[in-house]
Amino acid sequence: QVKLVESGGGLVQAGGSLRLSCAASVRTLTRYTMGWFRQAPGKEREFVAAISRSGSVTDYADSVKGRFTVSRDNAKNTVYLQMNSLKPEDTAVYYCAADDRFPYGGHSYSPREYDYWGQGTQVTVSS
Repeated sequence: QVKLVESGGGLVQAGGSLRLSCAASVRTLTRYTMGWFRQAPGKEREFVAAISRSGSVTDYADSVKGRFTVSRDNAKNTVYLQMNSLKPEDTAVYYCAADDRFPYGGHSYSPREYDYWGQGTQVTVSS
């Protein structure tokens, strides 16, 4: 069983920054590809970013590319999402997700492909 706990959300003005953390209670995080997703009210959960097991491969949604950076510290069993130049349209609940079935460097844009989820952290960007 994998438990994921997100933190770092909050209220920020447009143009500001936040760093989300996802702490995983696992023996070794290197087994898991990690993803970040978000869900705004009335919308489906959407892909934000993913990072491979070693951290060598990352991918981003077009809407956040150049503004968000995903990273991981496997020694601390923690994954991060640095969010800069935030926009009101980034307002959502942000979730981290994990799965150990992807091949090396692989990931999925679909939330259905991830087995483990955190409870989410609210990010609100005011204009």
